[in-house]
This record gives sequence, structure tokens and C-alpha cells, in this order.
Amino acid sequence: MLGRILPQPILSIVIVIVWLFLQNAFSMGHLVLGIIVGIAVPLFTSSYWPDRPRIRNIPMIVSFILVVLWDIVVSNVIVAYIVLFRKNESLRSRFITVPLDLRTPEAISLLSGTITMTPGTVSSDLSADGRSLLVHCLETDTPDEVIATIKNRYERRLKEIFE
Repeated sequence: MLGRILPQPILSIVIVIVWLFLQNAFSMGHLVLGIIVGIAVPLFTSSYWPDRPRIRNIPMIVSFILVVLWDIVVSNVIVAYIVLFRKNESLRSRFITVPLDLRTPEAISLLSGTITMTPGTVSSDLSADGRSLLVHCLETDTPDEVIATIKNRYERRLKEIFE
């Protein structure tokens, strides 16, 4: 019965939280309306998600978010230093190809978005077979180290969450 009312409970919770943030003020009316929207949207769109992703490890989501936030802060400082104090001709930017172990489209999209949100790196392209991601790095001497970092810090956690 609960599965029919809340076909995607995590999505419902996220919608309620985003709704409350968008209102910029907390009241019971906003909360009730957020709950209604959080129940209605997944309920009415569930037929469009026949192969919806399954979250396998909810505590790992917290770990993933904390790692990403930390990496964004650290990367901001590094990129600010590069922009302010380094000469353009001394930059060692390059494209690297990251082989993927992830297979679910949601996990690959989240990995690609995470790489792009982290300053200094941008996801540029996904191979046609979905097995590698082309990433541009603002500054790197060791592409293998960047690949290992992406796979260890992000892909491993996403694999535990989705697969």
C-alpha cells in the first residue's frame, strides 16, 4: 500500500526539502503543500520511470555528498591560486579518458555532473558505448592520478549507491 502512494520515497523527500528551500520561509502551509507536491509528482510520473534507479546504500549518499563538498572547496582554492598566480603558458591542461565501471545511466550522469561541479575539471563527452568519459583537466601532470582519484573518490561511492 505504501509503495503505491510513495513509489519513490527518496524523491518525495528531496522534493519536499527543495520546495521548502525555494519558499525561503518555513510555515506549516509551505510544509503541507511541499508534502502534497512531494507525493503527487512521483505518483503521477512513476509510469514514465519503468526502470527507475534503485538506491542500494543510503548511508553512502551522505559520504558521497561530504566528499564532493570537500573536493569543491579544495578545488576552488587550487583554481583560484592557478588563476591569480600562474601564467597561462605554464598551465598543463589536457583531456583524459576515464574508463567507467558504472553501468546505470543515473550513476554515470551523477559522476559526470560531479566532475563538472568540481572546479578545474569538466566532463566533456561520454563514449557511445557508455564505457568511458572524456574529462578536461585545467592542471595535471599525471593523468593516471586524476583517473585514480575520480574512480576512488566518486565512482566507487556511486557504484555502492546505485549498483
